Amino acid sequence: MQLTAHQIGILLEGTVDGNPDVAVNQLSKIEDAQKGSLSFLSNTKYEQYLYTSGASIIIVNEDFTPSQAVAATLIRVKNSYSAFSILLEKYDEMIKSNKSGIEQFSFIHPTAKIGKDVYIGSFAYIGPDVKIGDGSKIYPNTYVADNVTIGKGVTLYAGVKVYFNCQIGDKSIIHSGAIIGADGFGFSPDGEGSYRKISQIGNVILEENVEVGSNTAIDRATMGSTIIRKGVKLDNLIQVAHNVEIGANTVIAAQTGISGSTKIGDNCVIGGQAGVVGHITIANGSNIGAKSGINNSIKIENKSWNGVPLAPYRDSLKIQVVMKRLPELEAKVLELEKIIKNLIK
Repeated sequence: MQLTAHQIGILLEGTVDGNPDVAVNQLSKIEDAQKGSLSFLSNTKYEQYLYTSGASIIIVNEDFTPSQAVAATLIRVKNSYSAFSILLEKYDEMIKSNKSGIEQFSFIHPTAKIGKDVYIGSFAYIGPDVKIGDGSKIYPNTYVADNVTIGKGVTLYAGVKVYFNCQIGDKSIIHSGAIIGADGFGFSPDGEGSYRKISQIGNVILEENVEVGSNTAIDRATMGSTIIRKGVKLDNLIQVAHNVEIGANTVIAAQTGISGSTKIGDNCVIGGQAGVVGHITIANGSNIGAKSGINNSIKIENKSWNGVPLAPYRDSLKIQVVMKRLPELEAKVLELEKIIKNLIK
């Protein structure tokens, strides 16, 4: 990729401040950038690097005023972080656009329906009655079981497993090692100290523009569907149990576990290592801190929560302060007990 400042300014609808003909061929962090690199500044704590960076072009906010002379050409935009993310997306698309066609040693069942411009890598398995939409990419060693539907522009990276009857929506991305549609954790005590497996006959539905991180597991429903609504972003190493529903545009960080039949609302943010019990609901817009334990339904929308047990965010901070003082408070209580005993005597 080689672009001039003028071309980038047009792409980002920005204003060029400096040489419009200077060209770049790589993207770099501002502190590491060399000649020929494009970088950006959005956080003012990195402003010091603006004056020493070797970058040829730097994207900044349109209202930014440098305190020193800047050697690089500046492109001024409304939001430099968002603008740079657009360039990263374009760059990413260019890298992946060279993947096309069906590679040797892949298996495609005769009843599978493959759309136009689909890439299927070596040793991928495409089962009976699978439907794959136009422009999707199935990387090597991927398993797509019977009757799976994959939409348009979907990417399944190497080693993804999609069990039977599941549905993957348009433009979704599933990273390596993720498993979509394994059995939910359902067992019934048989009265003799062992457990009888409950067959899981449902599926998983991912709506459009969902991203699933590496080694994340989304279990199929016992009956019906486990549903991940449009725009949801799941980090690596997340467990989503059977019959869970996650609302649109919710984001969940790594190592979170969500128990069965829980319903999470739209536009929620859940921090890493949070634990969610089953059969509860979480209101739209809930913001939950890392390592929180959610053991009851959250009914108030657009509120922040934190801690174990879960409490409103500010209350949880006060609790943490008190917890740190517990040894001191215990000593005071013991001293008061001694005084009271002496008074009784």
